[in-house]
Amino acid sequence: SDGILTLTMARPDKKNALTNEMYGALADAIQGAETDPSVRVVLIRGEGDMFTAGNDVGEFAAIASGKVQGERHVSRFLQSLAQSSRPLVAAVQGRAVGIGTTMLLHCALVVLAENALLSTPFVSLALVPEAASSLLMPLRIGYARAYEMFALGEAVDAKSAFAWGLANRVVPLDKLDAEAMAFATRLAKQPAGAVSTTKRLMHDPELLMAQIKAESEQFAARLKTVE
Repeated sequence: SDGILTLTMARPDKKNALTNEMYGALADAIQGAETDPSVRVVLIRGEGDMFTAGNDVGEFAAIASGKVQGERHVSRFLQSLAQSSRPLVAAVQGRAVGIGTTMLLHCALVVLAENALLSTPFVSLALVPEAASSLLMPLRIGYARAYEMFALGEAVDAKSAFAWGLANRVVPLDKLDAEAMAFATRLAKQPAGAVSTTKRLMHDPELLMAQIKAESEQFAARLKTVE
C-alpha cells in the first residue's frame, strides 16, 4: 500500500527458518516489484520474536545430501537482492542468523529492535559466507570486525551493530514496525528514478553477482567436505 510492498517471513513457530518455498516466494515478490510501477519500496520483516533463524537446517541437509531435487530458490533470492532497483528496508527483531544478517547488507535502510542479535555462523557450519557478504561486510564494518563475525560466528548486539554501521536506527521493540514503515514511507515519496539510480551507483549489481557466483561455488564445494 502507498508504494510500499511489505514482505513478512511468517513461520514464527520455526523461528522463521527459511525453506526453499519461502526463498521462492521472496524472490518472486522482489523480482516482480521490478515491473510493478506501484511498488516504490520493499519492506522486509519477520513475524514473532525473531527476524529469521536462517536456513531451515533440516531441509538444507536434505538438499545437500541429494534427497531433495529441483530448483534451489535461494539462488534466485540472492540474485533478487543484488539486482533490485527498489530500495529495500528491513525491520529486525531478535535473532537474525546467516542470511538473516547478510540480506541486511543489501538493504538501503535497516531498523533494529533493541533486542536484535546479528550472527553469521558460516565457518562454524564448515561453510563460507554468501549473498556477496564476503565483499560487502568488510566494506561496511572493516576487515577485522567482518572476519571475526564470519570466523567466530558470535552474535553482535543491536548497539554494536548500529555503532559499526550495520543499521540506521535502534528502537524499542514496540516501535520497530512503525519506525521501519516511517522510513519506507519517506523513501517512497522521494523521486523514484533518482532513488534507484543512486542505489545502482552505490550497489553495483554486476560486481555483486560476480561475488555471489564465486561464493556459491565455494559454498557448494564445502557442502561435500568431511567438515
